[in-house]
Amino acid sequence: MAITIEKQIVDYNVIKPSDLDNNDIDPRAAESPPQAAKQITESLDTGTQGQSKIVQMHEKVVRPDRLIGNTYKIKTPVSEHAFYITINDILLNPGTPFEKRRPFEIFINSKNMDHYQWISGLTLIISAVFRKGGDVTFLVNELQSVFDPKGGYFKRGGKLMPSLVAEIGDAIESHLKMIGMIVDKGLDQYQQALVDQKRKEFEAQNRLRGIDLESGSFPAGATLCLKCNTKATVLLDGCMTCLNCGESKCS
Repeated sequence: MAITIEKQIVDYNVIKPSDLDNNDIDPRAAESPPQAAKQITESLDTGTQGQSKIVQMHEKVVRPDRLIGNTYKIKTPVSEHAFYITINDILLNPGTPFEKRRPFEIFINSKNMDHYQWISGLTLIISAVFRKGGDVTFLVNELQSVFDPKGGYFKRGGKLMPSLVAEIGDAIESHLKMIGMIVDKGLDQYQQALVDQKRKEFEAQNRLRGIDLESGSFPAGATLCLKCNTKATVLLDGCMTCLNCGESKCS
């Protein structure tokens, strides 16, 4: 509907539909444009002030005296001693709807001093990336893509770890999932139902042979699944099927 402006325009503001709901505008605005402009300006100012109070993660955020964190233990066959990875998080906007937990620093400790030099450098770089803010989840893929020229190893549960660096990335991934930065979609209900069905069929066949599998484990003779990197692929009904992710050569 066209609006006729009968008075002199003394000020104006450009608003986008996303900046202000139509319900927030006084219906009398069409009759009194100057009052409407004032109301819109006040609404935008209020919204801007509210947004400016939201603290985003960046390198100038001051470290508080106390941080919350988690420690992850890594025991690998490449080292006699375990590695302990501690990731500390900072809590931004506490007590508000914008409250969120973001990684701030990482420490890696071990009695094994063989890797001290490069591990110290790695922790400093990762901590610096954490403090930069933004999407730091790319670190997981970068670290998990590092392969040891001497070969990797299988961790408990049958998952392939190509290197110690990759296992550090795996620990960071677990932590980012825990604080909500990475959403683990996993299998949908239909895929999960298929995997559960295949596992029950395989366990039933093994019981007939007098073999019982431990809960959550995979058969000793299982081969590596190239999709999920887990040693969980078995021959079932003449087809190689992964009991972890459901990948099948026949599907």
